[in-house]
Amino acid sequence: MLKNTPLFALGFRPFFLGALLFSLVAMALWAGIYFFGVNLRTGLGSPMQWHAHEMIFGYCGAVIAGFLLTSVRNWSGRPTLTGLPLMLLFLSWLLARISFFLPVGSLWLAAVFTALFYLGLMVGIGRPLIQARQWRNMGVLAKLGLIVASDLCFFLGVAGLIGDGLRIGLYSGFYLVVSLVLMMCRRLIPFFTEGGVGAPVVLKNSTALDRSLLLLFLPFWLVETFWPAHLVGTVLAVALALLHGVRWSGWLTPGIWRRPLLWVLYLAYGSLILGFVLRGMSGFLPLSPRLPLHAFAVGGVGLVTAGMLARVTLGHTGRNIHAPPALLAWGFVCLLLAGLSRVLLPLVDLTHYGLWVGLSQLFWVVGFGLLSIILVPMLVAPRIDGQPG
Repeated sequence: MLKNTPLFALGFRPFFLGALLFSLVAMALWAGIYFFGVNLRTGLGSPMQWHAHEMIFGYCGAVIAGFLLTSVRNWSGRPTLTGLPLMLLFLSWLLARISFFLPVGSLWLAAVFTALFYLGLMVGIGRPLIQARQWRNMGVLAKLGLIVASDLCFFLGVAGLIGDGLRIGLYSGFYLVVSLVLMMCRRLIPFFTEGGVGAPVVLKNSTALDRSLLLLFLPFWLVETFWPAHLVGTVLAVALALLHGVRWSGWLTPGIWRRPLLWVLYLAYGSLILGFVLRGMSGFLPLSPRLPLHAFAVGGVGLVTAGMLARVTLGHTGRNIHAPPALLAWGFVCLLLAGLSRVLLPLVDLTHYGLWVGLSQLFWVVGFGLLSIILVPMLVAPRIDGQPG
């Protein structure tokens, strides 16, 4: 019966719905805490810890799950979770979000449900990949396993069982998410551009550049996780900024600026590069470490995930991705302004830091609000072309 329910017909539907609504609720709560002193009881030492954990392992986890459950189906040619198994996986994600607010055992329940969610996701995508012998995609499973380990480190740190485990878990999980987003950019931006600008274009990619970026990011992740603000991290960030800049500039083509579903990905990738630039600058200038982090998080991950939420939802509900609703572009603009407000305005005028943070939060909520108005009705309804999924 559940297989015939649109919401559980494919993985992107429940998880993108959850990501959209949770992005609104979580950011609204964070704004209430930040500006109005709302007392949010989560069992953690500070609301900042809840905000960081839930944006990394909660919001991003939902987008990653929806994307992978849908993409692996295409990569492998094998079915992924639908119906009751998909519903149970989604419930594990949802219960992890709710568990923080329970009066008893909240943190342990949140840890258990988060682990069940990620392990279930690994099984859900691992089985079709193995069946189809898609060995080149198995690195995704390794990254998900490391995310589970990072989350466990976070909760053990909260419990006082691992010294500095809370910070290590958050930073490790965050940069693993960034690595998955960079992987998505590498695979999807050239593919979408070549088929979406309305004119013949072939984007060249360098195998040597791809391997260099992978080899540089691994030590960058380790250094930033275990030895933050180290000179080695600064050097790696500069190298990553330069090489990603070379790749990004090689992908630029004029036709993208007429396609919101393309320019949002290009601007997101640009913001990720800005994150590496600011991290490199922080080794020589008195910059707040929060600026590169939010360049990665708000402008980079936020825009990429918004773009993928929209593109996958439109395409897999039978709609024309080359003629998206006009309101969608305004949602992307708001999220771009959220990143600019959070990162660039403090660089110009640090005396109004609180105002810039508030503007960023407002633009985020408005941006995802606009996306929700457009996408939520599509996610809960059958495909308009009558096809399954």
